[in-house]
Amino acid sequence: MKDTDEAQFQTTVSEFLLRHRSILDVQSKLSEATARVNRAIAKSVTTCGCISISAAKQTFPIDIGLRELKQFMATHLAGQMCEKCREVLETEIGTTLFYLAAMCSLLDLNLKDVLQKEHARVSALGVFNLT
Repeated sequence: MKDTDEAQFQTTVSEFLLRHRSILDVQSKLSEATARVNRAIAKSVTTCGCISISAAKQTFPIDIGLRELKQFMATHLAGQMCEKCREVLETEIGTTLFYLAAMCSLLDLNLKDVLQKEHARVSALGVFNLT
C-alpha cells in the first residue's frame, strides 16, 4: 500500500459502515472475522489438504544468540496453499482488515498512524520484539 492507501481504505470503510456502527457490533464482527481466518487455515489442512501442520516442541542449540535463533525455529507448515484456499484466506483477512479499520474510525484512531507506530516499535526492538 502507498502512504495514502491506508487512509483511503479507512475513509472508505467509515463511509460504508452503516449496519454495524456500534462499537460492540464492530468488536464482535472483528472477533468473528478473526475466527474465520483461523477456520480458513484449518479447512486448508483438513478439507483441501494443500497444506499440513506437523507441530512439535521447538528445539534449538543453547549456545546461539537471538539473531541466529530464527534459523532453528519451525513454522510447522508443510506444502503450499492452493489458489482456492489462498483466495478464501485473502478474503477473510480482508474482512478482518475492514473491521479493524472500522474500529479505528469509531475510536478516532488513524490506521496509518497505528501501522507506522507499530512498524517503528518493531524496527526499534528488532529481535527483542518477542511477541
